[in-house]
Amino acid sequence: MTRNFKLLVFDWDGTLMDSEARIVSCVRAATRDMAIETPPDEQIRNIIGLGLKEALEMLFPGSSEPFKERFIDCYRHYFLNEDSTPSLLFPRAMEVLNRLAEQEYLLAVATGKGRPGLNKVLDETGLGPLFHATRCADETFSKPHPEMLLQIMDELGVEPADTLMIGDTEYDLQMAINAGTQGLAVSYGVHTVDRLNRFNPLGCLDDIGELADWLNQ
Repeated sequence: MTRNFKLLVFDWDGTLMDSEARIVSCVRAATRDMAIETPPDEQIRNIIGLGLKEALEMLFPGSSEPFKERFIDCYRHYFLNEDSTPSLLFPRAMEVLNRLAEQEYLLAVATGKGRPGLNKVLDETGLGPLFHATRCADETFSKPHPEMLLQIMDELGVEPADTLMIGDTEYDLQMAINAGTQGLAVSYGVHTVDRLNRFNPLGCLDDIGELADWLNQ
């Protein structure tokens, strides 16, 4: 039986792009600039998918707004201009997105990135024209709040029952639940399969390239 979704909403980091190493590198660089202790890499990886302010609250609980603003400026400086750590699309990501576009799915991105960061990678990859809508954490509430998904569905005129959220973290799957949509996990990102399965996704793909076939099962 075909799974009759109209709208497919993708997380970006850890789902379409292997950007974990670059994000960790930029956080580490920002902590050096601010002369503060650098959290362990495992803690940094755990916050991937959240908005920057929410991520900083987890990494540095109780930190002030001026601290967060300064840290975000440092982080974005490295991410947008200085850090050369490679961030590549996962194998077959471009192939499957083009295939889904040909099948006339509505495609969207809901990401913890800020708008400058998302625009940068959409431009670098050439994928921007494939997406009908995008939302970033600096434009609305961060995951797992449902607002990003709700805004995308409202913009494109799609009901929750016709929407699938695809992501590699519990934040993506909890956002889907909060928005009344279904969620699909991928196993190769920052959160473990056991952790993802606690949110009852429809499935868990080991390769994003499997998505088109999964939808047609």
